Amino acid sequence: MTVLTTMYQLANGVNIPKVAFGTWQIPGGEATYQAVRAALAAGYRHIDTAALAYQNEASVGQAIRDSGIPREQIFVTTKLPAETKSYQGALNDFDRSLKNLGLDYVDLYLVHAPWPWGQVGRVYDEANLDVWQAMEAIYQSGRAKAIGVSNFAVRDLKNILNQATIPPMVNQIQYYLGFTEPKITKFSEEHAMLVEAYSPLATGGVLDNPQVQAYADKYGVSVAQLALRFVLQNGVLPLPKAVNPAHIEANTQLDFAISVADMQALNDLPDAAGSYMHNPTQG
Repeated sequence: MTVLTTMYQLANGVNIPKVAFGTWQIPGGEATYQAVRAALAAGYRHIDTAALAYQNEASVGQAIRDSGIPREQIFVTTKLPAETKSYQGALNDFDRSLKNLGLDYVDLYLVHAPWPWGQVGRVYDEANLDVWQAMEAIYQSGRAKAIGVSNFAVRDLKNILNQATIPPMVNQIQYYLGFTEPKITKFSEEHAMLVEAYSPLATGGVLDNPQVQAYADKYGVSVAQLALRFVLQNGVLPLPKAVNPAHIEANTQLDFAISVADMQALNDLPDAAGSYMHNPTQG
């Protein structure tokens, strides 16, 4: 058994593969199609996409359908556009995502952000409550096996939890070596939400860090492999993205263990990506 075939369990009992293949910043069309086909061939069984921000749902869905792998063996995540902040809008966008993907259901549906991308930080508490009611309806319909959020800070999570009948099961956030959002992570985990790490390599920002390189050399692995293993050993689900088949394959080779002492040292590192921006992105 490899790390790609091991699972976390969500609060509702749904099993979710511990590593996902991320498709943010891969253009829709042939690039996404070939990347997802390569990821599935390499053993990934968890594919993450998003409506609107990624513009590649249709290509992801086509690659999944053409893979020959039974649908129930692939965990598919997509996301409600951050700009959608109404009950009916959320229902409509979910229907559109299923149509784009060409699938009858998704395994996980996330609210992509607590605010539209053009208004990062603006308060949309009431609108997010309307959206969450729609998410609950989608979940109860059986067309999303689990629901959650992305880019939600503690105050945003509290807003939802104060009214939710069905609490979020996942919070997908920017998370990587030196930037692990401890307050958000702790709060999410205390409320039975699995934390997922988008940009677990800081969009390449950690790859040139000499301190991290020294630890990678110690274990005989690449910096990317060490950074992904670090995320896993913190109990968080990484979503590495790659388009080069060799990199896609290398990112699956995570069956090694970082020592307790080295994990402590890595968790104590300052931002390993240096100048990488922490502003929420569309990941």
